[in-house]
Amino acid sequence: QVQVVESGGGLVQAGGSLRLSCVASGGIFRINAMGWHRQAPGKQRELVATITSGGSANYADSVKGRFTISRDNAKNTVYLQMNSLKPEDTAVYYCNAAISGVHWSRDYWGQGTQVTVSS
Repeated sequence: QVQVVESGGGLVQAGGSLRLSCVASGGIFRINAMGWHRQAPGKQRELVATITSGGSANYADSVKGRFTISRDNAKNTVYLQMNSLKPEDTAVYYCNAAISGVHWSRDYWGQGTQVTVSS
């Protein structure tokens, strides 16, 4: 019954910006760490950014200074603000969240949202 759903992907010119959103819902007691990964065609999935329940963020070197991850705990939502986008940022972006019920916990993944950056 738990769902993790991304939104906000699309087509943008190099140098432009997008903001991705990820909402978790259904039977949630607590959301711990949340993060974003991405996967381009023919490449392995890679970590983009993570944020802890306390708000501590980490970023891949390739996006530092350009992307910002944030979360709204009251809305069970994590955001990824992407600025100064480059063609190499083109990928499917996946949200993941470590979610706990009263007596269980597991990682959940969204279905992904496509980000395409043209030059």
